[in-house]
Order: sequence, then C-alpha cells, then structure tokens
Amino acid sequence: MKKRYSLLLGATALALAPAAAMAERGASGHLNIIYWQAPSTLNPYLSGGTKEVESASLILESLARFNQDGTITPWLAESVPTVENGGISEDLTSITWTIADGITWSDGSALTAADFVFTWTYCTHPEGGCAQSSYFDGVTAIEAVDDRTIRISFAEATPFPYTAFVGSESPVLQAAQFADCLGARAPECTDANFGPIGTGPFVVDEFRPNDVIELSANPNFRFPDRPHFATVTFKGGGDATSAARSVCETGEFDYAWNLQMDPTILAGMEAQGRCVVMTSFGTSVERIEINQTNPDAALGDTRSTAEGGAHPFLTNQTIVQAMSMAIDRQLIVDVGYGAGGKATCNVLPAPELYASTANDACLVQDIPGAIALLDGAGIVDSNGDGIREYNGMPLRVLYQTSTNAVRQDTQALIKQWWSEIGIDAELRNIDASVFFGGDPASPDTFQKFFADVQMYTNNFAGVDPQAYMADWACDQAPNPSSQWQGANIPRFCMAEYDAMIREMAGTADLQERGRLARAMNDMLMQNYAIVPLVHRGGVSARAATLEGHLMSDWDSELWNIMDWRRAQ
Repeated sequence: MKKRYSLLLGATALALAPAAAMAERGASGHLNIIYWQAPSTLNPYLSGGTKEVESASLILESLARFNQDGTITPWLAESVPTVENGGISEDLTSITWTIADGITWSDGSALTAADFVFTWTYCTHPEGGCAQSSYFDGVTAIEAVDDRTIRISFAEATPFPYTAFVGSESPVLQAAQFADCLGARAPECTDANFGPIGTGPFVVDEFRPNDVIELSANPNFRFPDRPHFATVTFKGGGDATSAARSVCETGEFDYAWNLQMDPTILAGMEAQGRCVVMTSFGTSVERIEINQTNPDAALGDTRSTAEGGAHPFLTNQTIVQAMSMAIDRQLIVDVGYGAGGKATCNVLPAPELYASTANDACLVQDIPGAIALLDGAGIVDSNGDGIREYNGMPLRVLYQTSTNAVRQDTQALIKQWWSEIGIDAELRNIDASVFFGGDPASPDTFQKFFADVQMYTNNFAGVDPQAYMADWACDQAPNPSSQWQGANIPRFCMAEYDAMIREMAGTADLQERGRLARAMNDMLMQNYAIVPLVHRGGVSARAATLEGHLMSDWDSELWNIMDWRRAQ
C-alpha cells in the first residue's frame, strides 16, 4: 500500500477562541488596520495580490485554514477529511467535506454546497481569468451531495487534496450574488467584487478602491461572542515607514502589515513601547522574475506573451546566470531586512522537506566570475560604452518593482552590481496599489509584465507546495484571453516541468513528493526564469493594547481576526 501524506489537523474552529474571550460581540470597539498597499478589489479570484487576498479574508472564508504553525484547521467545515475518518477515498481520488451546521451568509441566507459548486464553475470558466485557478488543478468534478456535503473528485490519485477551498486564496463565493458574473463578465460585476457577501466576521459597509474599506461586525456570524471589534477601518496606501509610525509612534492605527523598511529604524520605534513587532517565516521569497517573452511595445497585443516571441536576450541562461552571480544577497538582507530576512537561492525555501541545496552557490557574490562567464561566452562590450551586446543588442533592461524604500534601495544596489559586469538597468517603481492590482486595462500591473525584469514577493498558503509549483505551468501564463490573470508571471514554459507537475499530483509518498518539488524548484532556478533574493519573514506591528493576534505566514495574516481584542 502506498504511503500517504500525513499532516497535523487542527481542532474545530470553535476551539480557536481563547477561554477568557467570552465577551459581547463588538465589545472592543473600533479597530484600525493599515496595509500600505491598498486593495483594488475584494474578490481574490480577480487578483493574485496579497493585499486583495488578505483584505477579502475578513469577509470571505474557506472550508479550512492554516494556523500560525501551518497546521490545517477546519473553518467552515465540521472537520478536516482524512482517509482514516472516511473523508478521503481509499484510492485518493476524492475528498468529501461537510459544512458545519448552521452557517449562514451575512445576509442571513444559508451557506450550501451549491455555493462551492458555483465557485468552482466561476473560477474555471473558459472565458474568464481566475488568479487562483491552480487551486482547482486536477479537479474533474465538484458535487453537492446534499446541502451540507461537497464531494471533490480528481482525475487521478491526489495524496494532498487540501487545495480547493482551503486557505485564504480559495474562498467560497455566494452563488446568488455572483450568478451573473461568469466568464468575461467577472471584472464587470463591480458591486459584487467591491462588496462581496461573505460568511466571515465582518461585512463591507464601504469600499473605495485603492484607498479604504469600512467594515462592521457580521450580525449573522456563527460565533455570537465574536468578532470582538464592532467596526474596522482597513486603510491602504502610503509606505511601510509611515505605516509603522502610525502604530508605534502616533497610535493612529492598531495594526500595520508588511513593514519592509530599515530594520534599525523599526527597532527604534518598537523601543518606545507603544507597539510589538512580530516576525513569522513561512514561504515568502523576494525575487526577480525574468521575462521569458518580448515586452517590446511595438508588438501591440502580443507583447509579453508567447505569441510575441522569446525575449531577445534574457532567455540566454549565461546572461541571467551572470546577473545572479553579481548580486550580494546577504548585503540586501543586512540593509533592508535584518532579522526579517535570510539570503536564499530558491523560490521554494520551506518547509525543510522541500528546500533544495543545489543552488546555494548564489549565496556568495562573484562579480569576477560573472565577468569571466560573459567573456567566455563571447558576450562582450564591442564599442567601449561599458555595455555588453548580444546578437548586436545592448544588454539594457527595464527593471520594475513596487514603490517601497527597501525595494528602491535594493534596485539601486543591483543596478550598480549589474553595471560592474556590463549590463545597464533602467529603474522603474510603480505605486503598489496599481502594480499589484488586477485591472486588466492597466499597463502597469505585475501580471502584464511590460518590462524585462521585475521584483516582488510571493508565497503560498499552507505547507504543501503542489499548487504553488503548478503556478509555472505553461497554461498559467497571463495573456489577453485570460484577462491577464494567471500565476506564471515570467511566462516560463517547459514540457518537462509540466510533466513533473502531473507526476507530483499522482505521487503519494512524502519523500518522493519532496524530491519532485525540489526538482521543479531547481528547474526554475537553473533555467533562470526566477532569481531569488531573500527568504522573507512576515514583519508586522501591532499596538501593545491589541491581544489575541496569532502571527502566521502560512495563510492570511488576518486569519484569526475574529479573536483579536482590546486589552482590558
């Protein structure tokens, strides 16, 4: 009999409540949260941006979540299905979930299995673009067995079936609200996308895109004593440093997310005693993605797509290898991250089972080696202007990222290092709300990737990387027909990689799954579609008066916001 994947299963969601926290709903008053990257939608299926996923998690929920330890915990479900409890079939081709009794949408109507069936239809519609479609990879059917029972069937044995409707990136949508929003109409449903009806602890009172969300406690939330806060202001915009000051110095906000800033400045703020800085390592990696396609604007609708052709020089592995060798990752950590970062050579840095050591040479900067590599390949500066050429084209790259002091410092360092090996970089930074937004009409989103290289952080929810590594499948590349949705941002495409995705989906042995995940990571690294820089810990700050927060980098940071409360 095949060895099956095992994992720790959390207790029921009800048990998450601290024993002492049985106060009246809303007793803690008002909560102020600042995410300096402002959300552009509250529908996480229309944006892969963390700010959209996490803000939506206050409203929309899934069957199970991952807690602060990465343990899967039932949420809308009664329990987590396993082979032992009969919830997963013996042949590993189906998983059956039971919705906990009595759960309603915030409008008072019942949550049913039909809503999950609809959400699957919504995300997999052939005429739509769904940012989270990899969570449904391998699913052949989702059925409503009865009002509270959902059966998910897979094309083949699936040893880790906790993808669809697990974690903050794969929540359930209300079928009644989104019924007219299928396919190409999905982005047009402004009312639903900006004010989704959910089962979560809060409801949307007002949403101003790229600015602020006003929320109040869900009157039909399944726990009568929660959430502890009656209202929430979720403010977006600004920068990491001002967000930190608003919690640690002025007290204007109670929680500030993603404090990517000078670690010595942040430590000085914390020393004043008004805030607590928290760090949690999961799977987040700050990386440079290398456009495998041609971003030339002259190509029109086919720019940065496979149809427009390969990049004129960045698909040459020697060039990108030299670019990687020139980078001092540890200096980037020291200058911009401190204890919140570790130099890395992998896009999949954790858990330990999946972390490769095959690429660790990148941990040591080697500018002389990079120069020798390019010289040896005949990629030289033929006219003495300091810039090398390849097939007659100067090695000039447009290097873009979101507007953030740490990222601009990193850009400046890397530009200098690349100049030392004969590669010129034009730096561009874009407001984070636009860069990470899901507007298919905007030319400046990270999904459009109208640049040569771009830098940002991404991760995955939970502890199994199957769905995450599937992000780089050929058919996951954003393009106009998918409304520019899709997780394969560098447009990497190799048949061998896609074959390993399929193999992992049918592999039950845990050690073999680890081998396959490492092999996929190594293929991405050694084909230089991605240049990893920093394994980032989530760094956020809470007011010293805020209790009940459990820091997690395995799911939304706001995963247990129903338990947050003001200290008495």
